Amino acid sequence: MDAERPSPTPPLADAPVSERIRYRLVSAGCRHHANDNIAPYIEPGELDALQAEVTEKMQAVLRSLVIDTDSDHNTQETAKRVAKMFVREVFAGRYVAPPSVTEFPNVSRLNELMIVGPITVRSSCSHHLCPILGKVWIGLLPNEHSNLIGLSKYVRLTEWIMSRPQIQEEAVVMLADELQRRVRPDGLAVVMEADHFCMHWRGVKDTDAKMSNSVMRGAFLKDANLRREFLSLMHKP
Repeated sequence: MDAERPSPTPPLADAPVSERIRYRLVSAGCRHHANDNIAPYIEPGELDALQAEVTEKMQAVLRSLVIDTDSDHNTQETAKRVAKMFVREVFAGRYVAPPSVTEFPNVSRLNELMIVGPITVRSSCSHHLCPILGKVWIGLLPNEHSNLIGLSKYVRLTEWIMSRPQIQEEAVVMLADELQRRVRPDGLAVVMEADHFCMHWRGVKDTDAKMSNSVMRGAFLKDANLRREFLSLMHKP
């Protein structure tokens, strides 16, 4: 008689919360790269537990850096502060659901160029976890079937996308995808200019270099005059 095959065993209830979340992601075949949102796989109360786990691991990092956090009053709470910063602030776009955005029909059939920006953005380089600080401009050419959203919602959506470890080239594409899906305009443009502290603070230590990149879709890609109008108005007060 063949031995009974053991069924796949889910993580034990006392396993680290990061392992429980990872188990759900892997079981669902869901990618969980640094710039992915994994909020649907986090259960109520687990974000607090994840922050506590990161605190513990960060304390181990400080110990490995030979920092005496017991007698150094400046670093006694550093692990806790860093964990809160990562989970609740600078990487929050990974762990929370997208902001609530009310979409309105384009009753007036607006079809003129709209520009939102500059929006201040704060992100993080996924290579070194150093800050990326910059500005984003959004250009839209709506049509009669487009959804209109409030001005503040562009800021909230941008912050949600940018609050993750990532590279700038992918960040602007993700933001463009999100806006395209929600607004459905005839044309969409996203431009980002940013300072990368992985260049300022380490490596070549060049304090003047910035990175600029753009995504142009629909009418902005096809109509050179529209594209020039958007780019010429971007930096005007």
